[in-house]
Amino acid sequence: MPETISCPFTFVKDGVFYFTRRIPKELLEHYSSPRIAYSLRTRSARIAEARARRAADQLDEYWYHLRSQRTELPGKHMLRQMITVGVGATPLMSPPASTSAVQLSEAVGVYLRQKGRGKSKTFHRAAERACGYVIDVCGDRPLDAYTKSDANAFRDALIARGLAGSSITRVFGTVRAVTNFAASEMGLALTNPFAGVYYDRDAGVTERQPVATEAMDAIQQLCKAADDEMRWLVALVSDTGMRLGEAAGLLREDLEADAKGKIVAHIRLHPWRRLKTKGSERAVPLEGMAEWAAKRVLATSGRSKFAFPRYNTGEMTNANSASAALNKWMKEHAGQETTMHGFRHAMRDRLRAVECPADIVDQIGGWQTDGVGHSYGSGYPIEVLR
Repeated sequence: MPETISCPFTFVKDGVFYFTRRIPKELLEHYSSPRIAYSLRTRSARIAEARARRAADQLDEYWYHLRSQRTELPGKHMLRQMITVGVGATPLMSPPASTSAVQLSEAVGVYLRQKGRGKSKTFHRAAERACGYVIDVCGDRPLDAYTKSDANAFRDALIARGLAGSSITRVFGTVRAVTNFAASEMGLALTNPFAGVYYDRDAGVTERQPVATEAMDAIQQLCKAADDEMRWLVALVSDTGMRLGEAAGLLREDLEADAKGKIVAHIRLHPWRRLKTKGSERAVPLEGMAEWAAKRVLATSGRSKFAFPRYNTGEMTNANSASAALNKWMKEHAGQETTMHGFRHAMRDRLRAVECPADIVDQIGGWQTDGVGHSYGSGYPIEVLR
């Protein structure tokens, strides 16, 4: 006799029950699909109901933690704090006997409230995503409940996802940063199990190659022929070695002509485009195709304050969109190994080839220069850099 139990969060396909749950709209940014669906591996309605309810409860708990990180919940300010009213008053809520009561999902909230101020959405998403991976694999536990075997299982899960060694390094680095910071804030003595985990850091990593001289010449000629906003951006990067985000986020007023009519690009911190390091803020003299591109930008009449309005339509410079479009165009005309970031590698090689001093190279490219002495003074004048 067939079972007739109604199973919430399920559907049946070929007699097998499947779990399905729509992602809440406010949490869609954490997922790659608007719906979760997978096989419950049973034809029994009773078993399917139990498995589906358990999965739904786990999701509700996880979504609660995600929401609590971005919403001021009633009484949230009282959590794990000694609240006193008047002299000699007793605590309304005693602190936990051990700060190990702080779970990883809460640690993410602590980390982002303190370290995430003024940081980009990318910074927040990286912390939430990396620790979300840990929770998916090992569960949401108190910080000092995670073990080395948990960290190894997490590593194996990342490898199974197909992540390259460099991506695994970034994920582990974020998890270590979150757990170390939260443990420090809560006064928890913690030996971080996510430190010192072995994996092949070179697995799946392809070394970025500089753009070859022949390819660069061809690309620059194509930029002149096309003479549009996208190609101006390519040309500007090609003869400066700027990071693509730095160039794409420029204002027209950041391109400033000196007394001799020579143009200097001022790489500044802007609300819509952050800089990678403090040393990234600099002035870069423009020569060659970079100067041509800047003059074309300034000669264009328009209402936008941006040098490249195509990639500044919202609150943030869309460097990812620029990278995807420009890399596709370059690969079509200069080979699959050619990328926008290859111009940055090429600039380093070009400056080496003329025996440019390393600290001048660093100042032109916005690279970090080692040594305390390099933090003194204002750096080389524009005339020397040019």
